[in-house]
Order: sequence, then structure tokens, then C-alpha cells
Amino acid sequence: METLIILIFIVGYLAIALEHNLKLDKLIPALAMMAILWALVAFGIDSFPNWFDSSAHKLVEGFSSFSVEERHHLLEETLLHHLGKTAEILFFLLGAMTIVEIIDYFDGFATFKNFIVTKNKKKLLWIFAILAFILSAIIDNLTATIVLITILQKIIDDKNTRLWFAGLIIIAANAGGAWSPIGDVTTTMLWIGKKVTTAKLIEYLIIPSLLCMAVPTFIASFMKPFQGNIETVIEKEEKAGNKYGPTMLYLGLGAIMFVPIFKTVTHLPPYVGMMLSLSVVGVFAEIYSRSQFNISHIVEQDGDDSEGFHSPVHKSLGRIEMPSVLFFFGILMAVAALESLGMLFIGAESLKTIIPNTNIVVMLLGVGSAIVDNVPLVAASMGMFQDPIDSHIWHFIAFSAGTGGSMLIIGSAAGVVAMGMEKIDFFWYFKKISWLAAVGFVVGAATFLGLTSIF
Repeated sequence: METLIILIFIVGYLAIALEHNLKLDKLIPALAMMAILWALVAFGIDSFPNWFDSSAHKLVEGFSSFSVEERHHLLEETLLHHLGKTAEILFFLLGAMTIVEIIDYFDGFATFKNFIVTKNKKKLLWIFAILAFILSAIIDNLTATIVLITILQKIIDDKNTRLWFAGLIIIAANAGGAWSPIGDVTTTMLWIGKKVTTAKLIEYLIIPSLLCMAVPTFIASFMKPFQGNIETVIEKEEKAGNKYGPTMLYLGLGAIMFVPIFKTVTHLPPYVGMMLSLSVVGVFAEIYSRSQFNISHIVEQDGDDSEGFHSPVHKSLGRIEMPSVLFFFGILMAVAALESLGMLFIGAESLKTIIPNTNIVVMLLGVGSAIVDNVPLVAASMGMFQDPIDSHIWHFIAFSAGTGGSMLIIGSAAGVVAMGMEKIDFFWYFKKISWLAAVGFVVGAATFLGLTSIF
């Protein structure tokens, strides 16, 4: 039965990795794999020799002597435990994504265009790289990439030039997301999973992540595509922006940044703070849209119902990318099935025997995240390693999984969305940008290892 379970996981994993070739959305194999794996676990519960207690981070003693009824009871408890942990991540992401969509509803991100007042390509490169690095740490690397490429499309007409800028934005956004607990799905997983704390994550990763962004950007600034000025004049937006845009931008970003503070003060799970932040942003959104949010409907205050049901909260919730949320649910619960059987724990012990140096294992994880999705890789590592909170291995995993994906266009969510927005060719990125991402990854990793060996 264990062999069949591993085989199903590998097939599902391959289907996720080859979604573009199969033309099959990755959420489909993720959900199917999750359901099939847990069904097989339920069918074979009386034949498994081991069971892993995720709350205690160790194998259950005497599991082989448990009765069938006791095993089924333990299965139900374990499934509920993993469902709860997964739901914490998903509701956190839903809250953050909704706040970002509310900001966009008021055209708040247009405020960033005020920072871009030059036509010099080198200066533009540094502006976009720094914006991507900072913005991705606040609203996550995926959203930061979407925002910046949207701005890029409005100020640069030349397609080839935009491709180069997009490539460096991907590197900078992934680097920026690695040092923030809300900057990347994988760091969020480690943070909510109580593997890292906000203060230590920033302390150990801010410098390696900064160099991971700065070194490739510095090298690229001397390359031909970033010499001279852009050919077209930067045009002002003809359409007047929403007057509440800047207010909603600062309010939304502040609300998201408030979540780690809320967690530190109350010791409650991060999703609770995110729901509080969403409610505050939602109140202002409803006030600014001149509508009163009722539990069942929208009531326009001015008596004009031409914009009835145009609640910014409702509209923002409707724009949430649910396929991504369902994918996270499927892959996290699928990995949880392997973890529950003790496979990841036993596999980690075997891997440590083959490769005693844990740092090499984590760097290979970073390289692997460029080939396959980093979410299941990090989910697997959380079951493989049993190190305490804020151990250096968790910080290194956050860095490697977050920045290693930049080495291929399909290796990160930021890369995939940029690929779709600018129709970036896989092999073009591989030839032109991958080596820059690899240089940044190696420099950042070396810096992290150097810092941790000193302090």
C-alpha cells in the first residue's frame, strides 16, 4: 500500500509540474491526488506500521498494537488537525488577497507611478527592482509582479525592452518575498507553521535577500538592454485617478503589515489578525464607495441604485483567484497524508545519512523549486525536518525555496504570472535571465551561510 501511495504522489506531482504541457490546470491533479491519497490511507489503515504525530513531531509509540477502531479514531483526529492547519494558511491568504483587490478597486497602485519620473533605462531598472523588493515583502511577490508589470506596460512600448525589465522584476520580487512572513506563500507556511518568527526571519534573511536582488540588478545595469533612454515618452494618465486611491493604498498596506504585530501581541494565529485588518479596510472601502454594507444587500445612501450591488468588498471577493487557493489546499493536504504515515520523517532520516550536510540538501531544494512548485517542496520539508523554531535550517529553506524559483520562468508564481502577462518564452528567459537569477541565488546563499557561521 505504501508503494502505491508513493506512486500516486509522484504521478500527481508530475502532472502539476507539467501543467503547461498537459494543458491541465494544476489544481485538478492536486485535488485528485489529495482525495485518492487519504482514501488509500483509510483503506489500508490496519496495515501501516507507523503513524506520525504532527503536533508532537514524532512517531506514535506502539501504533502497531493499536486496534482498527483506535487507528480510525487517530486517522480522523489527524485529518482534522491538518485541515485546521491548512485552513489557517488559506484564510490568511484569502484575507490578504481581498485587501489587495480592494486597493486595486480604488486604483490605489497607480500611486506608484508617481515614483517613475525618468526615461533612463538604468535608473528605471533600479526603481522597478527596489519597488519589487519592497512591495513584494508587503503584499506578496505574486501581486507585486502583477502591479509592476501593469505599470511597465503603460510606460514602455517596446516589447523586447519590457521582457528584460520583467525578468529582473521576477528576480527582485522573489528576493523581496523571501525575508517577509507575508511576502511568499512558502514563508507564510513556515511562519504559520511556527517554524520561524517574524523578527528572526527578517534578521537573518534581509541582507542575503537584498544581495540576491542587488547583484543581478547591478550586473544587468551594464548590459546593452538597459543602456540609454526608453524610446517613448512617459505619458501621464489621461483618466483622473480615484481620489481615494492613495488613502486606500496606505491603509491596505498598513493593515497587512499590522498582522505580524497583532500575532506578536495576542499570540493568536495570523489569520485572526488578517480578518481584523480586512474588516477595517472593508469599512473604509464601503464608506468611500458611498454605500452602506448590509449583511444581505447594499443600500445606496444617495438614493441612486444605478450602482447597486457595486460593493468594493463583494467585487474584490469575486476577483479572488480561487484555483490557486484550491491548489494550495490540495497539495498541502496531499503532503499531510505522506507525513501522517511517517514517510517524510523516515525519508528525512535516510537523506541525512546519504547527505550529512543539511545545507547542501536545502540548496538542492532551492534548485528543485525552479523545476517544480515550491509549495509542495516546503510542505514536504516541514514534515522532513524536526528542528526547533527559528533554527537556521528553516530560514535557509525560506530563502532557497523563495529565490531558487527565479532560475526558471515556471519556477515561481511571480514568473508564471509574468510569463502570462508578457508572453515570455521559456527558452528566452532561460538564456537571458536564468544565469542572473542563479548568480543572485548563490551570492545570497553564501551570504546567509557566512552570517550564520559568524553569529
